[in-house]
Amino acid sequence: MPSSASTLPARSPRRRAVRIGERLGEHGTGLVGAGAWVALVAAGGLIAHAIDSRRQLLLDAPPLSGRFDPTLDWHVLPALALAGLAVAAGPALAARLRWHALLAATGATAFAWAWLLAATRGWSAITRPLRSQYDYLVDVPLVRSPGDLLSHITFQLSHHVGPHYATHVRGHPPGMLVLLWLLDRIGLGGAWPEAVLVIAGGAVGLVTTLVAVRALAGEAVARAAAPFLALAPAALWIGTSADALYLGVSASGIALLVLAAVRRHGRRADALALAGGVLLGLGLMLSYGLGPAVAVALLVLLLTRRVRLALVAAGGVLLVLLALRGLGFDWLTGLRTTRTIALAGVQSSRPYLAFILISPAAFALALGPATAAGLARLRDRRLWLLAGGALAALVLSDLSGISRGETERIWLPFAPWLLVATAALATRAPRHAQAGGTRVLGAPRGWLAAQVACAFAVELIVSTSW
Repeated sequence: MPSSASTLPARSPRRRAVRIGERLGEHGTGLVGAGAWVALVAAGGLIAHAIDSRRQLLLDAPPLSGRFDPTLDWHVLPALALAGLAVAAGPALAARLRWHALLAATGATAFAWAWLLAATRGWSAITRPLRSQYDYLVDVPLVRSPGDLLSHITFQLSHHVGPHYATHVRGHPPGMLVLLWLLDRIGLGGAWPEAVLVIAGGAVGLVTTLVAVRALAGEAVARAAAPFLALAPAALWIGTSADALYLGVSASGIALLVLAAVRRHGRRADALALAGGVLLGLGLMLSYGLGPAVAVALLVLLLTRRVRLALVAAGGVLLVLLALRGLGFDWLTGLRTTRTIALAGVQSSRPYLAFILISPAAFALALGPATAAGLARLRDRRLWLLAGGALAALVLSDLSGISRGETERIWLPFAPWLLVATAALATRAPRHAQAGGTRVLGAPRGWLAAQVACAFAVELIVSTSW
């Protein structure tokens, strides 16, 4: 009988071949996903360009809102240096840092990435969108008091009386305007404090997304996703729009619900679920578009069979909405009014069926090719609770037709839950491991570099509206 050692050389080449085949298959699946991403962006851009030749879409860099305005000067160097360092060292640091240090590093990198990207067209570019005639700050002087605003704004908008509010005020609940009024009252008014607020909000949202991923799918998966969250192309709009704050509020609320569902029981779970519901309710006062995000959060609770917590969280949402109704603002009436205004404005020139494709194409640029590759390779059912829920929310938002284009900004709150699919590019469940086991295959610097390249290509070629 041959020794056991003598059998190893015969088996090793076979095992090696199987492993190589598996890796090639995984790599090919990722490339198919990236190819689908390229096709979606190209198709959306071409359709938008064809339509814009016949009617005004205000999408002069289709499928994005903005205009083609190539630029390249020394302002790009800080962002380039940060990106190069993060791509080179980020995956290794994500694997080695202590957990809380990793969260801090992810948040700091995400903040710096968004800030420096926005500054590639000059430092004033960071606040330029916030100083626009279409944004919130221009209407802060119109607010007499929060109570007066809450009780009158819906009537004023629906009957075309009172102040002429800016576009973003007309298109959102009054929560952001109230928040900026409060900041102004304590001496923190103006564009620079708002810029810090919204970018920090986006960074916090990415960090709390990692907390949710760790609780639901394990620390190895969260560590694999961390560099992709920190360097997402979505930073282009996190750095310039209030929707980044909406991202932070909704992601934090969802993270609290995930923690309640998988880490806590009894009163602690109820407290986390209630806090998460209250945060999501406050998010609904910032953006009507966060409605589907609330559905995603409740879906996670229901699929983890925490029906009690889903009811507690729903109670938290209702608590906020009922309190605000008591102050004079009815959320559903506001939603109907905003939808009517939107469909009577620029949306009226944007055909519904065409934007079913154009809107996802614009948002795809905020996600980057690695996200599509990750979704194509994603097999982890735990992550699909988040990514699948976000996809369902996007489909719902897309089919509603309320947001036709400009979704690279409007859909930002859904971005973190799709970006987590990039963990599939660096992790794989062992074939014979116990359920839930995951091992890291290697640092996917190529995919991370592709994300950075996508962000730089958009920033240096397109002058976006935000």
